[in-house]
Amino acid sequence: MELFITGLVLFLGCHSMRVFAEDWRNRKLEQWGEKIFKGIYSIASLVGFVLLVYGFSKIRWDSPQLWSPPVAMRHIAALLMLFAMVLLVAGQVPHNAIKAKLGHPMILAVKVWALAHLLANGKQADLILFGAFLVWSVLNFRAARQRDRMAAQSGAAVAATPNTLRVVLIGVAAWAVLLFGGHTWLFAVSPLGL
Repeated sequence: MELFITGLVLFLGCHSMRVFAEDWRNRKLEQWGEKIFKGIYSIASLVGFVLLVYGFSKIRWDSPQLWSPPVAMRHIAALLMLFAMVLLVAGQVPHNAIKAKLGHPMILAVKVWALAHLLANGKQADLILFGAFLVWSVLNFRAARQRDRMAAQSGAAVAATPNTLRVVLIGVAAWAVLLFGGHTWLFAVSPLGL
């Protein structure tokens, strides 16, 4: 459990600087320079991610069962993941209508992903992992929207229809791959319990 919690705190801590320590981040960027700052940030994030994944893999099966979600929750989670995958892709493809409308679709993807997994899983380790990511995504989205308002980015972003269509098609394809075998292959858990 210690490795898991350490990884979770390190990974989410690195990704929370703009939420809780924007001034400190800006000072370090200026003091160290962008390359050194990003290098340290990347290494710390990677170490946190590795500890998080390794620690979770060690505790997830033996973690106490806090509740048993109804089978329908798996289906709701699978549907929510369709939206999460489209949002995730929207964050990576430039000039699409989803990103233009929402501003930060990748953070929203994490929020939907975490909620979906909280609905479908009832172990203590799941609650800690997905609950932490849900709280982080809510706080991070709020901070990002505040930064947008302060920067007066209220102008309409350019959105191209072909890019929006590309986002939806890639998101649906990625969702289908995960739903029909990819999730089981990667995480040894079938989303629909098949």
